[in-house]
Amino acid sequence: MKLTSLSALTLVGVLGLAGCANTDLYSGDVYSGSAAKQSQSVTYGTVVSVRPVTIQAGDENPNLIGTVGGGVLGGIAGSTIGGGTGRSLATAAGAIAGAMVGSRAEDKLNQVAAVELEIRTDMGENLVVVQKADRTWQSGQRVRLVGSGSNMSVAPY
Repeated sequence: MKLTSLSALTLVGVLGLAGCANTDLYSGDVYSGSAAKQSQSVTYGTVVSVRPVTIQAGDENPNLIGTVGGGVLGGIAGSTIGGGTGRSLATAAGAIAGAMVGSRAEDKLNQVAAVELEIRTDMGENLVVVQKADRTWQSGQRVRLVGSGSNMSVAPY
């Protein structure tokens, strides 16, 4: 009973922490703290094409929480099987399998639905910007591009 409670508590903790990735930062409506009170260039253009894509968030510590949490849960589950050497092997196998499953689960939890917007600026340049799919975009739509380089967001105009 005590082992089951610990497993459930660990699982809740792992899933809670894995869900902490802030995916709103990929929205065109969210600015980082360092972008506040900074001058940004503005360009205007027209959407040429829209393609659904996925952003894989959580690059800072890839799969650390899922791998460790899954390994712990798998090891605990494996330790309840058999006895002696068999129990040790089941614990090791459970830890390895749990780490693999936890890593994949964290990958999935950290995916963000996004759009790839190809935009033809009024100056004749074609740009591609990827950001969170938090609004509907259409070819021919007029847009405003704020920022430059790796810090650009697109907003309706």
